[in-house]
Amino acid sequence: MTGALKRVSEWQTLPVSLSELCIDTTLRCGQSFRWRKLNDEWTCTLQGRIISLKQDPLRLHYKVTWPDDSSAAPAEDATTQHDTEELLRRYFSLGLDLGALYKQWSGADANFRKRAPGFAGVRILSQDAWEALICFICSSNNNISRISQMVHKLCTNYGTLIGHIGDEALHDFPTPESLTGKNVESHLRDLGFGYRAKNPEHQGLRDWRGPEKPTATYKEAHEALLSLAGVGPKVADCVCLMGLGWGESVPVDTHVWQIAQRDYKLGKTKSKTFNKAMYDVVGDHFRNIWGKYAGWAHSVLFTADLREFSSRGTKVEVVKTETSLVETDENAEKTNKQILESASKSRSTKRRAAVKVEQVITHVKKEEGEGGSILQTERRSSKRLRTR
Repeated sequence: MTGALKRVSEWQTLPVSLSELCIDTTLRCGQSFRWRKLNDEWTCTLQGRIISLKQDPLRLHYKVTWPDDSSAAPAEDATTQHDTEELLRRYFSLGLDLGALYKQWSGADANFRKRAPGFAGVRILSQDAWEALICFICSSNNNISRISQMVHKLCTNYGTLIGHIGDEALHDFPTPESLTGKNVESHLRDLGFGYRAKNPEHQGLRDWRGPEKPTATYKEAHEALLSLAGVGPKVADCVCLMGLGWGESVPVDTHVWQIAQRDYKLGKTKSKTFNKAMYDVVGDHFRNIWGKYAGWAHSVLFTADLREFSSRGTKVEVVKTETSLVETDENAEKTNKQILESASKSRSTKRRAAVKVEQVITHVKKEEGEGGSILQTERRSSKRLRTR
């Protein structure tokens, strides 16, 4: 069978608590659209391998499945294990002390302090910039479910087959070269991509990377991204935050604009048009409150407002503000079990609401054509279809 798997590693562990990383929340909150829950494990292809994840209150467990290709499946040794561990540390940005950041944001912002306890462990993923660019172009005028479907089609048709988990085929994300053929755009339109089928330039992405390689400022990177086809202010900020490492980047969609008005009394206006000036005001306001990692704090509040997490609300007291992170192993286990139970409850609520959500989705008018940017999506906000 094509793509038959050659080797599966043993389960390995990373000592990271649920309050520092909750994969059941982080992988479902509209950052990445390729992770899938298979056999109670989160699975995705990263850098030519299939990575499977599961979690207990104090540890992240991972294993690697290599493709049936001797050049891609090195002999299992400490070096290989270290390579995957480092990949995961980078991908989940584990070098940042999330507990300290939550404490900082809670001290600066009463609204964050009220909403954050039910959403511990929400981290920003450090994704490939090319993948982030393409995926968030797909996010324009879309909900998370449909974005995931589009990305799955893209990988299935243009990504390298890495292998299978059961009957599920898993492909890597397509390279820029694989999307440059003369018939690619028309094929993507046939697959339902509409105006998003146009392939953007990508050569300058590496020059816009975040503070660790400061060849440009955040503002310069954002402006440069706006010059690309299909990229508006929100998409540019998503790429800056999740693909280029700019923690201060705050993606603002119409729902975040509603949060700014509702919870921060910002920009009360009768205008039905959310324009660029308002967009900048919201981002700057949150940067002034939350600081260097404002985009991370924003993601916690964004997640708290997602429909599928609505059962958590603000009543789930997982951690007290002053002791927001684990003081002892015993307290850590108790706290993290609460987080895990909260995540499980939100999934059951999602299943009960599935019929209602489906009815809402079927009434959304299909829109295509140029101009599908964040500045044209206000009408949809009342339907509660959440996008990044």
